Amino acid sequence: MTTYDLIVIGAGPGGYVCAFRAAQLGLKVALVDKRPALGGTCLNVGCIPSKALLHSTEALVFARDHAAGHGIKLGPVSVDLAALLKRKDAVVAKLTSGVAQLAKARKIAVFTGSATFVSATSVEVSDPSKAGQKSTLSASAIVIATGSVPVELPFLKFDGKTIVSSDDAIAFDSVPKSLAVVGGGAIGLELGSVWSRLGSQVTVVEFLPKIAANYDDDVVRPYTRILEKQGLKIETGAKVTGLRKTGSTTVLTAERDGKPVEVEAEKILVAVGRKPCTEGLGLEKVGIALDDKKRIAVDNHLRTNVPGVWAIGDVVAGPMLAHKAEEDGVAVAEWIAGKAGHVNWDLVPGIIYTDPELAGVGLGEDAAKAKGIAVRTGKFNFAANGRAIAADATEGFAKIVADAKTDRILGAQILGHGAGELIAEVVSHMEYGGSAEDLARTIHAHPTMSEAVKEAALAVSKSALHSL
Repeated sequence: MTTYDLIVIGAGPGGYVCAFRAAQLGLKVALVDKRPALGGTCLNVGCIPSKALLHSTEALVFARDHAAGHGIKLGPVSVDLAALLKRKDAVVAKLTSGVAQLAKARKIAVFTGSATFVSATSVEVSDPSKAGQKSTLSASAIVIATGSVPVELPFLKFDGKTIVSSDDAIAFDSVPKSLAVVGGGAIGLELGSVWSRLGSQVTVVEFLPKIAANYDDDVVRPYTRILEKQGLKIETGAKVTGLRKTGSTTVLTAERDGKPVEVEAEKILVAVGRKPCTEGLGLEKVGIALDDKKRIAVDNHLRTNVPGVWAIGDVVAGPMLAHKAEEDGVAVAEWIAGKAGHVNWDLVPGIIYTDPELAGVGLGEDAAKAKGIAVRTGKFNFAANGRAIAADATEGFAKIVADAKTDRILGAQILGHGAGELIAEVVSHMEYGGSAEDLARTIHAHPTMSEAVKEAALAVSKSALHSL
């Protein structure tokens, strides 16, 4: 048995960042993951490969549809899917190898295999590639960071061919003639956009009355129109009921207001969410409690009910986002090392990386009003922003939501090119309790897209300079 100060189970963004921070603080750390390549779902089959595909297909759309308007003459534009996927794989390989190098440089012991609790202070690691080989590790502190897996619908079981998860949908070997996407959240809209740009007829089927359900209605309406203009067909308020096959034809069946909705599709991507990956850890052996959603129950310092065991990221309550998991990991490492860790879970930004992007943080206008909070809002359209006009990126707007009495920023939603980058400054102002006026009086470089955020903050007090 090898003894460490800390064992981290799971090497995704939460786990490896936790291990890195703990090593920085002088702890002897072991990092365990099932995959030989570090980085978890995010780096291997999630955030990174999907963004590589989004970027490549955005370049395709520009070359095919917009280059001529910029005076750039190109010949016929076509897609080499194998090369496109090869680039995606190269991006993944570069990042996962980079994480491995950082782990080595920090003298973190990396173990490949499945970890199972033996006791509250020890785990057994079984390496599937080495039959019968097991390692027993012990530590006074153990962090569970095993992430999540796609939710499978009971009547739409994943087969990896016709009915697929996001893991499969980043690696189709050919462009499907038609693709049905079950779920109108970030994963479904992003991968739907990728394959739509590549030539697939994509239909998004969403149970709720709108896609991007966490965003304000006045943001989602134009967002939906933009996606539909790009070629996505969007069916909201439709409950998926099953699948029908007739010969070589596959039809996704749904119903809306008692009437059938049918979508013929070569492939069906089920993107209705993710669930915590807690099975096989032997949690029951040591009495680690789960909540009613099968997440690991933790306190406000991410401690489980078993002393010395913490849990972070997708296996605990909160948004299943890589950056949230990273902050969890840093805080836990600092708490274990006796430092003052901190996470503000109210300020986790969310982003849908379509083009335009949709980003948000804090309370939207609709959510604030539902809580009975009086708000003032400010909006500014990118169509009035000089940099956006120059960059042919005028779709969308920035929206700031502030408390009507104190002017404190409660939230923001941005629909526009690069919205995921722009939302960061709003998060920064909110972190110290800043007001809309604070943001409005912050100098922004000209010409930049970020000026739209400043103008939206000015608009809260009806002081926008470049719009009426």
